[in-house]
Amino acid sequence: MAKIGVIKLGNLGISQVVDLMLDERADRDIDVRTAGSGAKMGADEAADIATLMEWDPDLVIVVSPNASLPGPTKARESVGDKPCIVISDAPAKKIADELAEKGFGYLLLKGDPLIGARREFLDPTEMALFNSDVLKVLTTCGAVRLIQEELDAAIEGIRQGNVKLPHIIAGAETVVDRARFSNPYAKAKAIAAYKMAELVAEMNVQTCFVLKEPLGYIMMGAAAHEVMRAAALLADTAREIEKSGDTVSRRPHASSGQILDKTSLLEKPG
Repeated sequence: MAKIGVIKLGNLGISQVVDLMLDERADRDIDVRTAGSGAKMGADEAADIATLMEWDPDLVIVVSPNASLPGPTKARESVGDKPCIVISDAPAKKIADELAEKGFGYLLLKGDPLIGARREFLDPTEMALFNSDVLKVLTTCGAVRLIQEELDAAIEGIRQGNVKLPHIIAGAETVVDRARFSNPYAKAKAIAAYKMAELVAEMNVQTCFVLKEPLGYIMMGAAAHEVMRAAALLADTAREIEKSGDTVSRRPHASSGQILDKTSLLEKPG
C-alpha cells in the first residue's frame, strides 16, 4: 500500500481538497497522512510539520502559496530523496526551472489566487467565502482533475518503480482540457472563469503589496473578491450546461486506484 504524505503550509484554494481527492470514497488502497501549519508558512512552522517524514512516505506533496519563500523551501529540503511534488500558485513560476533541476515535480495553478489580505476588508467570513469561490472555479474548470490525474500517475509510477513527476504550469486552456467539457459554450465559460481567477491574483498583488493608501487597497481588494465571486458563478453555469445534456465527466477511483470513467449519470463507471 502506497503511503502519501501531504505537507500544507499556509493556504491555497486547492489546499482544502488536495489530500481528499486521492481517496474520495475512503476505500482506496493507499494511506494518506497530512501535516499542516494553518495560515502561517514560515521556516519554523515548516520545521515543525516536517516530522511527517518520520512516517516514511513513498511520495510527498508540499502545498503552499509562493513555493519560493523560506517556509516552503525548508519543507522541500526536509523531504530528502523521496519523490516530491510541489503544488503552488503563479508566483512560484520563477523557480520552476530550479525545482525541476533539483528533482522536484510541480503543479503550479495560475488560477489559484492570492486573497485580499487587508485587515480593513478581510475577516473570517470573507476569507471562507473567497476560498469557497476559488474552489468552485478550480473544481469545475478542471484544476482538481489535473491534480488528481497527475498525482495518480506519480503514485502508479512509484508502484511500478518508474516514477515520473509532473512539470506543469497550469493556465486556463491546460486545466479546462482536463475537465472534458462536451458543450463548447460550457468550455468557453470555464476558460473565462479560470482566466478571471488569474486576474484576481494580479489584483490582489496590488491589494496586498503595492497600494499604500487605505481607500485604494480596500477598494481593489473588494473588487478582486467580486471578480472571484463572478468567476465562481460562471463556472457553476458551465457545469449546469453539461448537466442539462447529461454529459458531466466523472472520473471516480476504483479501490485499486485505477481511474474509472463515465458521462451519463445513470451509467456505471468503467
